[in-house]
Amino acid sequence: MIDATVKVLFCGEEFPVATGRQLTIGRCGDVEIDDNPYLHRTFLVILEQGGLWWLSNVGSTLTATVADDSGLLQTWLAPGARIPLAGDRTLVWFTAGPTTYDFEILVSDPAFAPVAVDPFEQGHFGEMTVGRVSFTPDQKLLMVALCEGSLSRSRPGTSRIPSSAAAAERIGWTLTRFNRKLDNVCQKLADAGTRGLHGGIGALASNRKAALVEHALSTQLVTAGDLVLLDARPTR
Repeated sequence: MIDATVKVLFCGEEFPVATGRQLTIGRCGDVEIDDNPYLHRTFLVILEQGGLWWLSNVGSTLTATVADDSGLLQTWLAPGARIPLAGDRTLVWFTAGPTTYDFEILVSDPAFAPVAVDPFEQGHFGEMTVGRVSFTPDQKLLMVALCEGSLSRSRPGTSRIPSSAAAAERIGWTLTRFNRKLDNVCQKLADAGTRGLHGGIGALASNRKAALVEHALSTQLVTAGDLVLLDARPTR
């Protein structure tokens, strides 16, 4: 039996996982996320198997974005998939309907130790480069506006993704300009291999925004320190 202990942090509460047991996460279960009809009764499960702790998606339609606390490891956990909890801190995001949720998983004695790396470099003239993708200041501002609810919280929990009209108003843009910038950001990330960003009109567009928010948060394209950009923008 493994010696590591595991606990989930959500909305200021701790949920330990007993050795030899499993922890269920969803609308019902050990961790009751929310009474949200878009959320599966049992969506995710944490359990020990083969000497490792695992996070499994036992839902039928929803996906989860899983990342380490440095933003260097990010994966998309589809229904039926599972991932080992190899690090000491794992962050999880998922969206059900108009609401995005996140929680943390802490492992006391992880199977692997993190390797120190250089932080992302900021380019000149305000451009930010992550991997092969460069973002202009306007494109980053758009992502901050969409992620503001999550970035403003000091602990894991729930937040609403703003409508395009509300996000555009927040940063003083017209809806047309916002949608054009959103298309550009999503296309850049889709071309770089990010999934879920090919959207369209109606529901597909809202799914695309949810995918962008989860990706931006999990890879730390935006952080709480970027919230100052919302109030520092020049008057147009």
